Amino acid sequence: MAQTIPLSYYLAISAVLFAMGALGVLIRRNPLIIFMSVELMLNAANLAFVAFARSFGVLTGQIFVFFVMTVSAAEVAVGLALIIIIFRNKHSIDVDLMNSLKG
Repeated sequence: MAQTIPLSYYLAISAVLFAMGALGVLIRRNPLIIFMSVELMLNAANLAFVAFARSFGVLTGQIFVFFVMTVSAAEVAVGLALIIIIFRNKHSIDVDLMNSLKG
């Protein structure tokens, strides 16, 4: 006999992960930690999409998750490239020092 996990459990875990990611973005000053927190928030949203899609028996949630993962991979690549360029110019990756886009 297979037991199913209720939708509310998935949504509770998704909400906790999203809150942890939001706190990481708001509290931490290291750009790498901020990127990981943004990824945690995106994965929390992906979990909610998949949970709703499975609950309602449709495939659109998984398709939307595929596009979100693609965009997040591109975001990480561009973000890490920006961090490397900023480190080469300012010799620091402190978020508080990055207040302008001037060279």
